[in-house]
Amino acid sequence: MEFKISRELIAQIEQYVEENREQDLKELLRDMHYADIAEIMWELDDADSIYIFHILDSEKTAEILLELHEEVREKILKELSPKEIAEELDELSTDDAADIIAELPEERQEEVISELLDVEHAKDIVDLLRYDEDTAGGLMGKELVKVNENWSVLTCVKEMRVQAENVQRVHSIYVVDDENRLKGRLSLKDLLTTSTKTHIRDVYIPKVDFVRVNTQSVEVARIMQKYDLEAIPVVDELGRLVGRITIDDIVDVIKEEAERDYQMAAGISQDVEADDSILNLTRARLPWLVLALLGGFVSVRLLNGFSNAMNDHKELFFFTPLIAAMAGNVGVQSSAIIVQGLANNSLSGSLWARLVKEVSLSLLNSSILALILIAGSHFILGMGYDVGLTVSVSLITVIIIASLIGTFVPILLNRFKIDPALATGPFITTSNDIFGLLIYFSIAKVILGF
Repeated sequence: MEFKISRELIAQIEQYVEENREQDLKELLRDMHYADIAEIMWELDDADSIYIFHILDSEKTAEILLELHEEVREKILKELSPKEIAEELDELSTDDAADIIAELPEERQEEVISELLDVEHAKDIVDLLRYDEDTAGGLMGKELVKVNENWSVLTCVKEMRVQAENVQRVHSIYVVDDENRLKGRLSLKDLLTTSTKTHIRDVYIPKVDFVRVNTQSVEVARIMQKYDLEAIPVVDELGRLVGRITIDDIVDVIKEEAERDYQMAAGISQDVEADDSILNLTRARLPWLVLALLGGFVSVRLLNGFSNAMNDHKELFFFTPLIAAMAGNVGVQSSAIIVQGLANNSLSGSLWARLVKEVSLSLLNSSILALILIAGSHFILGMGYDVGLTVSVSLITVIIIASLIGTFVPILLNRFKIDPALATGPFITTSNDIFGLLIYFSIAKVILGF
């Protein structure tokens, strides 16, 4: 059952902190998961959070540090000395430790690294800091189990026992040559059922999925998702095994990418959260709102140009929200499917085939909607068939054009190496509003003759 934080629990913790009841507080938190404690610390004020962090042992606080909200973690790290931070990092895997150090100012990074007790651990962390955080090198950890292809099974088992002490979870056993180049993987079943004198080169599986250190994190996530991998090895430019990426790191990448795409689709141009400052939220939202406002000016100008038509046929005015809304909705639907396909590389066929398919789909949907609209405008609203025909023909045309824009723009942006998520939201909605109104009144002018 998922742990739930209650107001009563927060009040009890605050009371224990205020009364300096350290033992009672430790007993209360003793069986709690570190992720739950991190969530509790987010609900407390800074002083109480820091107090809790100091009274717990480093093995638990190291895991809590990873789960903390960035703002709380930043404040706690400021309160800790380089030696205290190093003690926390000694409890973490290299990839997690590197992520924590990367958040520190450069001068503090050097101080913390110099305080690390395990020299090999420190060297691995420094090595990971060289890579961009959005690449496989920035995601990988150094902890893994590898065996040499020239070892016997008996030697292999002995070496694996030593290596496994530093690995929290053994997903795979990787096979390398004398130059540390990745050769394949070793099945645990084959290892257990093979003679102890057999050499690894005679039993290992040469086929193994891998990524290179400069592979983008989104591509790594796609590969692991496609092949249902719990971990994937990382090699350098020479094919040497340098680390592995586990599924927990990829889940974070997928989550961050989904949040970013959702924000982009909603017209938010920067990575923000609800708790960010008003200034940061304004910077993220304002650019797209300005675009929407400029589009609104164009729409007003178009409506003003057809003011005579609305004087002669006032009923046309009442259908303008319908035309604009349908154009925006269809455009966003089409672009969302294309953006999703581009993200997971599931789009197949040529661009023209995609456009023909989208036009066919839009023609079918818009024809059904047009028939409903003609019947509704006449029998429910009591309007003439000429008005119903005008709006229906406009609706069919607008839906087809909107679907083409929603399909073509993301693909075009992707061709020019621009994030296709930019094509959704306000951009599509605003452009389709403008085209929708222009098409609507142009068709009305032809049919109604004003």
